[in-house]
Amino acid sequence: MASPSANLWVLLGLGLAGVLLVTRSLRRVIKKDFGAFLERLELLPPPPPPPPKAPHPLSGLSFAVADLFDISEAIASFGCPDWTATHHPAEQTSPVISTLVESGATCVGKTVIDEMAFGVSGDNKSFGMPANPIALDRIPGGSSSGSAVAVAAGFVDFALGVDTVGGVRIPGAYCGVLGFRPSHSVVSNIGVIPVSPSLDTVGWFAKEPGVLHKVGYVLLQLSYTNSYQPRHFIMADDCFDMVKIQSSRLTQVVVRSVERLFGRQVLSNVNLGNYLAAKLSSLKELQNENKYANAKNSTLLSLGCAMCGLQNLEFKDQHIMWIESVKPAIDSYIKRSISTDEFSKSDLYQSVRHEMRGALNSLLKDDGILVIPTVTGLPPKLNSKEISSDDYILNTLSLSAIASMSGCCQVTIPLGTYEKCPVSVSFIARHGGDRFLLDITRSLYGILQEETKTVVKSKTSGQQVNNEEAAEAAKEKGNVSYREKQWQKAVGLYSEAIRLNAKKAAYYSNRAAAYLELGSYRQAETDCTSTINLDPKNVKAYLRRGTAREMLGYYKEAIDDFQYALVLEPTNKTANLAVNRLKKIFQ
Repeated sequence: MASPSANLWVLLGLGLAGVLLVTRSLRRVIKKDFGAFLERLELLPPPPPPPPKAPHPLSGLSFAVADLFDISEAIASFGCPDWTATHHPAEQTSPVISTLVESGATCVGKTVIDEMAFGVSGDNKSFGMPANPIALDRIPGGSSSGSAVAVAAGFVDFALGVDTVGGVRIPGAYCGVLGFRPSHSVVSNIGVIPVSPSLDTVGWFAKEPGVLHKVGYVLLQLSYTNSYQPRHFIMADDCFDMVKIQSSRLTQVVVRSVERLFGRQVLSNVNLGNYLAAKLSSLKELQNENKYANAKNSTLLSLGCAMCGLQNLEFKDQHIMWIESVKPAIDSYIKRSISTDEFSKSDLYQSVRHEMRGALNSLLKDDGILVIPTVTGLPPKLNSKEISSDDYILNTLSLSAIASMSGCCQVTIPLGTYEKCPVSVSFIARHGGDRFLLDITRSLYGILQEETKTVVKSKTSGQQVNNEEAAEAAKEKGNVSYREKQWQKAVGLYSEAIRLNAKKAAYYSNRAAAYLELGSYRQAETDCTSTINLDPKNVKAYLRRGTAREMLGYYKEAIDDFQYALVLEPTNKTANLAVNRLKKIFQ
């Protein structure tokens, strides 16, 4: 009989397998709709009420839905052709969609999801992977990849998805749009194919905070009354330590924005892992049985394992009869994820879930916001090994598990780009604090974007200063090499200076001098031209280009350069001698 440790390790492996990406090595053709849509349709809202009545709250907005929502007389594919072939058209449209349409929005299509909504990459072997409009060489994230892409590309104003282990938050972060996961069970799941009922939530994407806010108020049936101010913005330091890019930019933007709007007194910090370790006795029982017991961020990693286990267990409970009877052509990773008997841990997983909600509600109370990174880094490149690595998947899911396992509401907020890829931060409020979180997001969003630009500019300026200093150092080393007649080494050092600061004329002029010594006249001429373009009065550049052109046989052009040097510096002996010499020979 296998040990508990071995069993849990198998569980982790299977849980991770459930979100692996099956990549393709073939070159992709980007579709006009970026591959976001499975089907175009049109569900029109009722006519607007006549004045003086107010228009419908979502009037004029368009939206799309991930293809696991029921639409009357259509079959939701669940990301799987065999599902479509074995199910009947829906008799009624999902209440969530009906509510949005009745509120004035127009539904225009169904979007791609991961197969059976069981992934975080955005790929689907039958329908393809939607292209990330913000970073075409990167994955869009899943499971509601098509919905995120449709919003990011501007095809719709907002879109619906289902977030189980990050299905809205992860693609929102990777595609650079707002993604909202409401508190568990506050938005109806009727007419939505279940994945893991204890974790499933209907979420939505938007580009604009005003649209995100309006949709939230409609779906949550909230009244427009005065909102209350946050008293605590809690930065989860250990979560930001998990980020593989420079996380200080993210935290700096949040801190500056919060200080501007609410004051420094509302800011505080927490080691979330340590806090949860003291609160979650059930998680400790699971943690002691796996290899993460002594690892850094062990509590958060074990929380991610527990979420995977719960998802596997409930997904199997929902769909095993169909899988066994139909034997669909689903990928083996789904089958492996449900192949072991995890029923004995069901109560333990639910205990972790209940303890998580109590722990976060106690930390945040009614007026607190927990700030975490949405994901651990940039969206992985297409076909990269990172996508299927245990470290990437578990670290990403460990951040998602904070809201998924507690049932709290979370919003992912884009904060510009880093290395041309979207980056984001997430705010989490207590379970039931959806209105509070939506209001805070709308209030802070503009300031967050302003501070993002300021921080990026300051970072760029700082980097520019560092580059300029490094370039000067390289130039000085080049000068030493030149004096020591190490011409090739001098060329290399001047080239490094140019790489670091391409706007300094002296670097090109010095490299031209070294090229002349090496007999590389064509390169010397090119460098002198670059120097003159940057500094039209650089006498040395005209002298050196004249010399290079003379050696290349361009005598008329050489005379012109030497004469122009004399215009700039009439007493220059080198230029005067060169002009006289060339005129005697060629005139």
